[in-house]
Amino acid sequence: MTGIKAMILAAGRGERMRPLTDHTPKPLLQVGGVPLIEYHIRRLVTAGIVELVINVSHLGEQIVAACGDGSRWGARISWSREARPLETAGGILRALPLLDTPAFLVVNADVWMDFDATALAARARALPPRCARLLFAANPAHHCGGDFALSGERVVPAGPDRPSVTFTGVGAYRRDFFDDAHPASRSGPLRPLFERAIADGRLHGERHDGAWMDVGTPERLAALREQVQAQAEPGGT
Repeated sequence: MTGIKAMILAAGRGERMRPLTDHTPKPLLQVGGVPLIEYHIRRLVTAGIVELVINVSHLGEQIVAACGDGSRWGARISWSREARPLETAGGILRALPLLDTPAFLVVNADVWMDFDATALAARARALPPRCARLLFAANPAHHCGGDFALSGERVVPAGPDRPSVTFTGVGAYRRDFFDDAHPASRSGPLRPLFERAIADGRLHGERHDGAWMDVGTPERLAALREQVQAQAEPGGT
């Protein structure tokens, strides 16, 4: 047991995934015969993070039915229901009453990633007040401009002398990181909170050089399925 909770963001509509997401929520789309969200649950539980919060909205009851209380994985799942998707910051803020540890992890359900949850939990426990720590990857072709840059372990704006990197959708947050969130964040993205934290020197980060994919389109999902199938075959790497 780590004393850290984790939230899995699973409330998005997955518009770019249509028509696949017209009847199946994106977190339940399968890779290698396993729903995307299940890979995250397993990874977190293996790291000793068993208290999970999952937010749902679009076709959310399918996700609730598929995951239940989490006991079959050794997890304990609490559900944060949204009448309409509140985006990333809004979803976290709504779920804060359930995230009652000083720090917690947040994982986007629709990414494929082999991050070290044990190490990230340790970094979460060591975060200074009002800080967050994000995992970044090399810019993919569909997001070549990246998001921010890294100067050591500090997240800074990208610039000519600071190559950009892309936020993976996985990070660790102090609960008080959200204390002064603007009311507009109650239904909105995380980026404005990140930009304020960068200006205050409160946003930390590190490079993730392992597997990562934002499974955001049917084409990327198909490519990932092919990759995982090839690795599972005899002689695969």
